[in-house]
Amino acid sequence: MDMSFDFQPVYPRHDLMIELGQVEMAIDGLSEREDSERGELQPGLESRLQSLLEALDHLAV
Repeated sequence: MDMSFDFQPVYPRHDLMIELGQVEMAIDGLSEREDSERGELQPGLESRLQSLLEALDHLAV
């Protein structure tokens, strides 16, 4: 049995997908926050979400 399968290309995508899920859950949880706190957190979370999506797009190429 050949055990030389290289998992290295899988890790970055996997890590990005996990972080993407965490950011999406944080965005979903904003509805439970006060308006002022939501206003402070939402722009940063949306920016991070966009960065993660762009990173995933670059991995696909």
